[in-house]
Amino acid sequence: MIRLRIKVVGCPRRALVLTDTPRPDCPDCAGIGGIESFYGDYDTGEYAGSDWEFCDCWTARSWTLLPLPRLLRRTWLDCYSTEPPF
Repeated sequence: MIRLRIKVVGCPRRALVLTDTPRPDCPDCAGIGGIESFYGDYDTGEYAGSDWEFCDCWTARSWTLLPLPRLLRRTWLDCYSTEPPF
């Protein structure tokens, strides 16, 4: 069963998307949506990174509903004037 929710994403452009969520009662991933496995460096045994494996309860698909307008940003130079106060 697909559990849909609305989410705002920002890449490549801000938009509202309809996305699937992981099943909260999944016995494999406990509702997180995947299983993270850590691995270390062969020579030193130190932490070298982690891999993420998606669980079968989550399809991780999304559908764009509505692109959002770009935000207007003001720079600090626009806020102050170089004119004397009187």
